[in-house]
Amino acid sequence: MSHPQRGGLASRRGGALLRMVGGPAPCYASPMPALILPLTEAAAHLPTRGALIGLDLGTKTIGVAASDPDRRLAAAVETIARKTFSADAARLIALAAERQAVAFVLGLPINMDGSEGPRAQATRAFARNIARLTELPIALWDERLSTAAVERELIAANVTRARRARVIDQHAAAYILQGALDRLACGALAH
Repeated sequence: MSHPQRGGLASRRGGALLRMVGGPAPCYASPMPALILPLTEAAAHLPTRGALIGLDLGTKTIGVAASDPDRRLAAAVETIARKTFSADAARLIALAAERQAVAFVLGLPINMDGSEGPRAQATRAFARNIARLTELPIALWDERLSTAAVERELIAANVTRARRARVIDQHAAAYILQGALDRLACGALAH
């Protein structure tokens, strides 16, 4: 097992999934998984300050974005080429630790009619699996049309097709996260 800042990976030993979170000593999967809630419900469990990590989960890549600690602005961070769940989760947890994040915001691909199809089910399964490896809450946020909206913006900015393919997922994650930040700000104003 290697150190997370050098691309550390989680591995299985004795039936328990190990993880590395900022130090050389391994941590075992928590018996209490992290909270997984819709964003509006998760808000009550978040500290008032702290960065959030936004995720756009795809079958081949994971787009990653992060907010500032005051949660005003989301910015694209990177696109992770999916390998194994353990490798993907280790990278996400390492990014959260690097940015001192307090939660994840995971885009939930809901159908236009409001129903949940296979992609939403796969996203919920991913959330359940990563929740076993971190204590950070996972907020689910409707991501309908996020990739289409980002693609239109990139086309309008004359970004080449090849460049769009490389950055669209991380920009979609930023779009998803910015929507969540705006919703959290509206909720804070209501109180």
